[in-house]
Amino acid sequence: MSDAAHPIVGFLTTRFPEIDFVAGPLMARPDGQEEQMCVRIAPDRLVEVMTFLRDDERCSFEQLCDLTCIDYMDFPKAKDRYGVIYSLLSITKGHRIWAKCFVNDPNPEVPSVVNVWKGADWLEREVWDMFGVRFVGHPDLRRILTWEGFEAHPLRKDYPLRGRGERENFERITRESS
Repeated sequence: MSDAAHPIVGFLTTRFPEIDFVAGPLMARPDGQEEQMCVRIAPDRLVEVMTFLRDDERCSFEQLCDLTCIDYMDFPKAKDRYGVIYSLLSITKGHRIWAKCFVNDPNPEVPSVVNVWKGADWLEREVWDMFGVRFVGHPDLRRILTWEGFEAHPLRKDYPLRGRGERENFERITRESS
């Protein structure tokens, strides 16, 4: 199936003819079954396109299944440092699509989609905490897995493999001191 022949990509390109979604299969399927597609969305159009994918009755992506990030540092042929990945599911239509939004240092930022899918709240906080990608407009963007004073983002590829001494600074608690 060609990229343009995929129905969701067709709906997107009809509604947003000025955007090059760089659509392609998530994985190549030699068996010829319908492929799950991945589209690329620029940060400045993210909320608009995601709202369309949720609200258009042909798409009906009611559920944000996952929101994660990939650090493409030193990745062959990568042009951008971070890829924020949105996995969408239409329960009523039974189809999926993945959307990628790419950002770079020194201030990687994408708009929050919490107003599109409430379930994005903690997922965006996790990506902020682990990768340092800021979600502009998030209602409560604070760390969720580390603490507020923590200065690094542990899932970045430039984070040291053995950490930065975080554990050595904790006070030892013994039976006698507790």
